[in-house]
Amino acid sequence: MKLFIRGNTNDLSDAGLIEKYKQSGDKFFVGELFKRYSHLVFGVCLKYFKDKDVSKDMVMQIFEKLFDELKKHEVKYFPAWLCFVSRNFCISELRKEKTRSGREELAEWTGEQSTDPVLAIEEEKEHVLRMEEMKDAILLLKEEQRQCLDLFYLKEKSYKDITELTGYSDKEVKSFIQNGKRNLKILLSQSNVSIPS
Repeated sequence: MKLFIRGNTNDLSDAGLIEKYKQSGDKFFVGELFKRYSHLVFGVCLKYFKDKDVSKDMVMQIFEKLFDELKKHEVKYFPAWLCFVSRNFCISELRKEKTRSGREELAEWTGEQSTDPVLAIEEEKEHVLRMEEMKDAILLLKEEQRQCLDLFYLKEKSYKDITELTGYSDKEVKSFIQNGKRNLKILLSQSNVSIPS
């Protein structure tokens, strides 16, 4: 392992800290990154878990996760990427909890009562979680792709509507959506989420 003199890291950019970590494997540099943005991660966790103590625990688990994730990915804009990783982690933890509680609820249903209401609620929750992940991933795309996919998926606009709203040509809109879909699939495949065709 190479030895680095840590020195003053205040002048280092996020990208600089990531590069130092990748070169040295020294977790100190990830710690410096996390100091800068732990408040953002805590905010994301609090949004999903609504509990300060649980959120603090989740922040520490996400911090541990960064050691591996930063080695595997090329990160262009760290704050957005960190929020994406944090949200995916929270959603994954909520899914695990909902799966456990859903099984418990199903086990309590007896006799002639149908399980359909429980399943319908679970499917709706799952859909909401998928849409949250898609929103987060779209933020990481290039501006034109982000704009077109936001209108297409989240606002349910047609190609014609998007052309009129953005001023892009039909050909450009189709290209941005196709390329955006491809990039979105790559981002979402990291959290095993599929996008609508």
